[in-house]
Amino acid sequence: MPKYLIQATYTHEGTQGLLKEGASGRRAAVEQVVTGLGGRVESMYFAFGEHDVVIIVDFPDPISMAAVSLTVKASGALHTRATPLLTLDEIDEAARRQVAFRAPGA
Repeated sequence: MPKYLIQATYTHEGTQGLLKEGASGRRAAVEQVVTGLGGRVESMYFAFGEHDVVIIVDFPDPISMAAVSLTVKASGALHTRATPLLTLDEIDEAARRQVAFRAPGA
């Protein structure tokens, strides 16, 4: 199952909601969304700095991740970034594939 790193920053309105329902309430909401699409939340952490929350999730396909991303962004409560995560085996397989590429100006 594809794995993603989600980094999110709350907007003013999103922070107000977090203060109202707490971190455990947000974890429950994330779990409901992810499991509802056949995925799994591996871990979820709140953080200081540029991002307020960091989540690692598994989804059955990239379309599920895209659906969640679009819906969350449309809410206006969070700014998010989803990064696909690859296993060591996947990178080894990618390294073995031949790619016809010419660098600019070469």
